[in-house]
Amino acid sequence: MTFCEKNKTSLDTILCLLPKKLQSHIHTIINEPSTNKELIEIVFDFGFSPALRFQGGEELILDDQEIIDIAFLETLCKNLPPFGGDNRSGLDGTLHRISALRNRLNEIIGLTIRIGRAFEGSLEALSKALESGENILFIGPPGLGKTTKLREAARLLSTQYKKRVLIVDTSNEIAGPGNIPHPCIGRARRLQVSCPDKQGAAMIEAVENHMPEVIIVDEIGSADKVAAALTIAQRGVQLIATAHASSLSTLIKNPMLNDLTGGIAPVILGDEEARLRGTQKTVLERQCSPPFDSLVELKSENSALLYSPLEKYVDSYLRDLPIDPMPIEDIRNASTHTMRQPILEQHDSADTAFYLFGLNQAEVQESIDRLNLEASVSPNIGCAD
Repeated sequence: MTFCEKNKTSLDTILCLLPKKLQSHIHTIINEPSTNKELIEIVFDFGFSPALRFQGGEELILDDQEIIDIAFLETLCKNLPPFGGDNRSGLDGTLHRISALRNRLNEIIGLTIRIGRAFEGSLEALSKALESGENILFIGPPGLGKTTKLREAARLLSTQYKKRVLIVDTSNEIAGPGNIPHPCIGRARRLQVSCPDKQGAAMIEAVENHMPEVIIVDEIGSADKVAAALTIAQRGVQLIATAHASSLSTLIKNPMLNDLTGGIAPVILGDEEARLRGTQKTVLERQCSPPFDSLVELKSENSALLYSPLEKYVDSYLRDLPIDPMPIEDIRNASTHTMRQPILEQHDSADTAFYLFGLNQAEVQESIDRLNLEASVSPNIGCAD
């Protein structure tokens, strides 16, 4: 049995903690042919009926007559390992995460069971980039599988490409609880981090103490973690990471995270430069090279957009040029060559397209028309020849 098959059956490890009636009800729902979306969470809140949450935001109430009480929550918690300072727990040998909701008296009044998964082949489209040592950042809203992509990256890099991989695993999010990590990460090693506040320091510790070729880290979301990511990239260690942002533009606009795209700062242009660019005198510019070579923006569980090289897309965005990232229609099964196509767009016309810098567009177009040239003026440098 492969680790993926084990992962599918490990849902029973969670369900066996529940009353048998509830187990049976959940099994019936998730095995129905009409249920074509994957289960992502089981939610138990005091005073409400239990609910199942599926991919795409759909929520299904299990039984309107079954109301969760404190006794139910206490019984369930007794069968779980203790919750840490981040209010998370888990079951050894699985990837599932149990998170607690507490009231002001620190009493548990709700539980969220997040179903953890791993998929072999989910990064086939990025295999060339991983092998070549590119730093890759995954972004997207919660629930689209960013952490799942990190698990597969760890497996590929440590087994197929034989690299020294170290996972900085905050709250045991990537490799599961327990001292022995889940087999889905292959031969990668795991540095456990007790709470998110210590993640930045743990990232630096990983580089200084364990000589990794690759560092994998989840949820870069604060200034110290961003600074650690910049340090790792500067030391020549391959970095694979995730961050919470819905798109490249939101990442650039986030003052806490925009250093991941090279840092953004206002610059005052001279009169001549502003005239040549056709902009106002104060513009936003990228301060330095981003720590990541490529950015993968997850749009759904199976589709994504690729920004590679990242710095060119950041510059295009800051200069109000069109941005056309490469779509990946199925990130689980996309072939490797899908991601390696040229980034530049292809224009439909047989004309030679020019992108003008420091030239008057109207005068150039007039010359093209007067000389009857097979040429055109492109407003987008990505479309130009």
